Amino acid sequence: MSHASGAFEIRMNPQPDDKVGDLTVTRMSSDKHFHGDLEGTSKGQMLGVYTNVKGSASYVAIEQITGRLAGHSGAFTLQHSAAMAHGVQQYSLITVVPDSGSGQLLGIEGKMTINIVDGKHFYEFEYTLPQSN
Repeated sequence: MSHASGAFEIRMNPQPDDKVGDLTVTRMSSDKHFHGDLEGTSKGQMLGVYTNVKGSASYVAIEQITGRLAGHSGAFTLQHSAAMAHGVQQYSLITVVPDSGSGQLLGIEGKMTINIVDGKHFYEFEYTLPQSN
C-alpha cells in the first residue's frame, strides 16, 4: 500500500434543484485542483440531500481525476458517499472505482479521506498499483 497526501482547491457549481417530499435534493458539479503527491485536476458530479434538521445531510458523488501520482500519469475515478447528523460526520467513504484507471494508473485501487482545516481542503490517499506500472 502506498500513501499520497496534499491539498486541493474545489469549486462547486450549482445545477438545477429538484424537491422531493420534505427533503431538498441538490445537484452540483465540481472542479478540483490537486497538489502534493497527486498533481492534477478533476471534474465531478454530486447529488446531495439536505433535511429540515440543521447539519443533517448526505451526498454521493463521482469524480474523474487526471494527472500524475508518484511519477505515474493517467486518470482514475473516485466514488464518494458521506452523511452528517446534527453537524457530526457519520461516515465518509471515498474509493477508487474498480477498473477505472488508465494510462500508467491502470489497475489502481485505493481509498481517500478528505480533511477540511480552517476552510482549506486536504487529502490522504492509500492506494496500490500493479507492479508493471
